[in-house]
Amino acid sequence: MSSRIDDELEQVLAAGAAAYQFTSGGSFILDADPNPRPLWGIDDQVLLSSGEALIIAGGQGTGKTTLAQQLALGRCGFPEYAELLGFPVAPGKRRTLYLAMDRPQQAARSFRRMVGEAWRSELDARLAVWPGPPPYDMARHPAILLRLCEQAGADTVVVDSLKDAAIGLTDDEVGAGYNRARQTAIASGVEVIELHHQRKSVSGKGGETTGIDDLYGSTWLPSGAGSVLLLTGNPGDPVVGVRHLKQPASEVGPLQIVHDHGAGRSQVWHAADLVVLAKQPGGITAQDAASALFDTDKPSPAEREKARRRLERLVSAGSLMVLDHGDKTSSKAARWEAA
Repeated sequence: MSSRIDDELEQVLAAGAAAYQFTSGGSFILDADPNPRPLWGIDDQVLLSSGEALIIAGGQGTGKTTLAQQLALGRCGFPEYAELLGFPVAPGKRRTLYLAMDRPQQAARSFRRMVGEAWRSELDARLAVWPGPPPYDMARHPAILLRLCEQAGADTVVVDSLKDAAIGLTDDEVGAGYNRARQTAIASGVEVIELHHQRKSVSGKGGETTGIDDLYGSTWLPSGAGSVLLLTGNPGDPVVGVRHLKQPASEVGPLQIVHDHGAGRSQVWHAADLVVLAKQPGGITAQDAASALFDTDKPSPAEREKARRRLERLVSAGSLMVLDHGDKTSSKAARWEAA
């Protein structure tokens, strides 16, 4: 295999066909946006950032498809889906391509609950669907993802799901091959949204926290993504958790959301409001904030630090003020109160 590739490369170079384009250092560094540009999110709370893939992962029946399809309709520019889980969704400039590779008939029924017959002409104009397996394995043929997007006239693609895009995802060579497909599409201006699964041993843990290493397959799958959301729960649970395992900017959540499968809509059921909590007499500590954010009586040091940073951001925003700076020598905790 490698000798054939080397021979082909030598032929290309000999023919003078390889005219590689470079970007100057100043332009690459200084002309780039200093902050992620949210396509789903606001300010520094970014779930989908321009030019960075989003993975929506979770066990079976946790609502990955329901969430991704609402995001797809938002990218199509339908005003009814201009907001998802309380965060704005920026419309794309071209069509959205939905790769319904995993149970396409079920995906169609899910979409049908979100729209109606009156939407037909606009759906034809704004949404393209590929039902069934891809024409080629995307890890072995990395150019195929971009080719599909180009033929569909799409600047957004939803890959439903990764296990159908490439065979053998536990193999690092396959993971790296698919990441090449993903990055090739992104480099050409396509926004990539992917559905993925957890390893079987951790799927169905309910509200228990799982990490990015618990996703199924090669480490190169999440490594090449800019944002990773994990839905936690059991199949059919009315309320599921959302953890932001990898973030382009600040961490969003944790959240608890409700999927209305009849209407095909998802909304936040519970999210800790630290400003409201800080209005109580005596304010709150980072420990209090972490307990509320992560729904635990014993937050870890990492969770306490995340909570402290969030409190400090609220101080910078003018929503909170420091009531007591605390004293590390006496283990006295700092406290914050509403501004």
